[in-house]
Amino acid sequence: MARESPRRSGLLELSLKAPRIVVIKSKRRLQLYSDGAVVRTYRIGLGLNPVDDKKRQGDRATPEGDFYIFTKNDRSAYFLSLGLSYPNIEDAERGLRDGLISRAQHDAIVNAIKRKAKPPQNTALGGDIYIHGNGASSDWTWGCVALENEDMRELFDAVVVGTPVTIRP
Repeated sequence: MARESPRRSGLLELSLKAPRIVVIKSKRRLQLYSDGAVVRTYRIGLGLNPVDDKKRQGDRATPEGDFYIFTKNDRSAYFLSLGLSYPNIEDAERGLRDGLISRAQHDAIVNAIKRKAKPPQNTALGGDIYIHGNGASSDWTWGCVALENEDMRELFDAVVVGTPVTIRP
């Protein structure tokens, strides 16, 4: 079983094969996979509304679904950050169906996702969802996934743009 602290389990081998991230909101855990096996588990903090799936700007919920890292920011206000491709196609479909976004906004999101680019971040669905540092001891973000800075440094160094991320309830 993967340990929760990189300090107790030695250095992470940075040449990950097919890296992938899985966040389990209910357990406040982020699992880093390499070649299908968990190589590290980190404690996380979530949004101030930690149970709900993100539906709209300002709900302070952490989204659920399948995403990818679209950017790595080493100048983040929250230590380091990895940008998540929220909203995804499912979010865009729901937003269009519920009248939160226009057809043009929906199409822009879908086109960005299909190109593995940054989806629009300024619709009524919200945006600017990141995995970042600055602490994992509580649910304090506006919808992001927060780690302790030491853990964030290790994760930041281990993954690349395009790494798949799944967020589960």
